[in-house]
Amino acid sequence: MGSTVLSLRIDGELLDRIRQHAAKRGMSVQDYVVRTLIRDDFDERFKAAVDETERFYGPEGTAGIRAEEVT
Repeated sequence: MGSTVLSLRIDGELLDRIRQHAAKRGMSVQDYVVRTLIRDDFDERFKAAVDETERFYGPEGTAGIRAEEVT
């Protein structure tokens, strides 16, 4: 897997806050930002998977079978 450069122009106060968050975790600013983006991407994909599962199985999680029919 290769890498690509992404340049951002951000406010100085925001950069300072990002630096502080990264320092608390012992990370570089670059690693902190990349991990944050990966986490957000995972959260979006996980939510999409949950939504798709609920559409398939229904909110009860049993493909339209009511709880009293299962027991």
